[in-house]
Parts: sequence; structure tokens; C-alpha cells
Amino acid sequence: MIALGVVGCGDVAFRTYLPGLSALAGRAVIAACFDPVPERATRFADAVAAQQDAACAPYTDLAPLLAHPGLDGVLNLTPAPFHAETTTAILDAGLNCFSEKPIAGSLDDARRLTALARERGLLFLCAPATMATNRFQWLKRELDNGLLGRPTLMIGQMANMGPAAWRDYKGDPAVFYTDRVGPVLDIGVYLLHAVTGLLGPATFVSAVGGIVIPERIATIPTRFGERIAVTGNDHMLLHLEWEGPTYAQILASFATPATRTPVLEIHGERGTICIPDIPTWYDLDAPVDLLLLDRGPVAHEAWRPAAPPERSPVRQPIQAGPLHFVEVLEGVAEPILTAEHATHVLEIIRAAERSAAAHGEPVALA
Repeated sequence: MIALGVVGCGDVAFRTYLPGLSALAGRAVIAACFDPVPERATRFADAVAAQQDAACAPYTDLAPLLAHPGLDGVLNLTPAPFHAETTTAILDAGLNCFSEKPIAGSLDDARRLTALARERGLLFLCAPATMATNRFQWLKRELDNGLLGRPTLMIGQMANMGPAAWRDYKGDPAVFYTDRVGPVLDIGVYLLHAVTGLLGPATFVSAVGGIVIPERIATIPTRFGERIAVTGNDHMLLHLEWEGPTYAQILASFATPATRTPVLEIHGERGTICIPDIPTWYDLDAPVDLLLLDRGPVAHEAWRPAAPPERSPVRQPIQAGPLHFVEVLEGVAEPILTAEHATHVLEIIRAAERSAAAHGEPVALA
């Protein structure tokens, strides 16, 4: 049985991770949790204990959590600006780590953490878990086997008004509208992991973006009516390039009231795959849309549903991360959500910010 600790008992821990931990039953337990707010730590520990029918020790200091007897690994669910600091402490304690996205705030920190894990012989995996889902493992197999021929273009969009308007969000949304987070780092990152997971490392990025709605009035119940100044870009449009040539266009926005644009389209020489909407993106068992070209004298081209042959053990993509972490610790899976991949995605994001500041000047990627 794998024993895990959870660092950070905020909104994402309760709303997303906790329901998905039931998939670890019989394989892993959450033995301890930490949050600097005592009420959150205790409430999360009680909820976990009730769900897994085993005790979970709550801590309000990080050091005792990291010294909890028998831990095999830790899930770092702290807010984005604290990821590097917290992951350093976890790895320094000799514990395997799964970190929420992003891996770190800077490339220097990301590379330092990757080297530290390697030197210590520790497993270090990073969200988002897009490529560890049954859907994207299936899509990768199909693309590698030539279902669409050579991929030519991927178009993706993650666009909404941001967490100040997410009615079920219970955290503080203000930081998401600063340059410490922003839409690319928070939601665009899912698509960036997808396109680079399917195609490999990109070679160039260019971007445009800016602040288009400079103030928000929160509509979430816990902050209703609060005014939030937007100090980081709330629209970002990224263009990526691979050898081939193959291209991608990604929109990440916290300034889009609504959209019916597909979340992701994958185009190739022989056809197209489409994930049509947000409900389909989050429902890993929902079929995607597939159209294959018919080059015969009488064409029979039509969209049809297509889905992985196996059902997902978890309900939505974020929940696939801890499951994959446990599978790798058990030795039954090879690492997919590697720190190296997360570092490349962070490189794209930081390069896109520089490009946008230079009005779309292309930036070469290492």
C-alpha cells in the first residue's frame, strides 16, 4: 500500500482531487495532509478518512508532515506561486513528489528541481495529467499509427471569464488576474501539454496578448461583489511550430464570456479529430468526433463518434495525476508526466510572454 501526503487543502484539493482519490482504493491511502489554516487541514483530513476508512493526520506546519512516518510520496497542491518552494522541501525530505501545475515559476527553478530529483533518485511528476488519461494515450497511439496521416495543425481554446466568475470556486481569485498566474499558466497549460505530448517539443512560438477587461467584479459566493484589478494579460493567443511543418494555435483567455468553439481540433492529411466542448473534455469516457477523408469516386465522409476501447478509472483529467503517480511508484507504469515535459511547456509559456511583449516576435525554443 502506497502512503501519500497532501500539501495544500484548498479549493482544488476538495473540489477535484478528493473525489478522484477513490480510484486509489486498495492501492494507496492519504496518510497525512497539511494546510496552514487549521480548519482546512482538519476538514480535509476528516473527509479523506471518511472516504478511505483510514485515518489521515492533519498538520499545520510543513516539516512535521514531511516527517510523517512511512510516506512514499507527496501531492503538492499549493497555489502556483509556491510550487517551487514546496517541491524543494518535499524532495529535500527524500520524498517522491507529484506537483500541480506549473512545475515552477521560472525555468531556472524548474531545471533545478528536475536535477534535484534526479540526484536524489526520486520520482518527480507534474500536472496537468492530460497525457496520462486514457483518451490522450489512445489519441497518441492512433496518431502514431497514422490514423490521420501526418498531423498538420492543432487548434485549441480554453476561454472563460476566470475564477472570479466560476460559481463553485471557493478560493481567492485575485492572483489569477496577475502576471504571477494568468490564463496560459492556469488553463492554457492543459492544451500546451496536449499538443506537445502528441507532437513532441515545439521549435518556435509567437504570441499576442494584453489586458482587455481591466477590472472584474467577483460573482462567486465567497467574494461576491469584490472588485479585482487585472494586472496581467487576460487574453493570450499562441502560435506554435514543429518541423514537418506542423502548426498549432492556442487561445487562453480569462476575458471570454462564452464560446462554442471546440476545445481541441487535430487536423491531418487524412482527417480530423475534434473534442467539441468543455463537457466532453472533462468526461474522459465521452466520445470525440472523427472524420476521415474518402478519396474514392463516391465519397462517404461524415463525422462519427470515436472513443478509447477502455473506460477511464477516474472521472476527469485532473484526477488522472495521482493515479498515474501511484502506478509509477508501484512499478506498473512508466512515467508520462515528466518534469522535463513540464519544463518544456513552461519554456513555451515564458517565451510566449516575451513574444507578446514584442508584438508577436517569434521566439526559438531550446
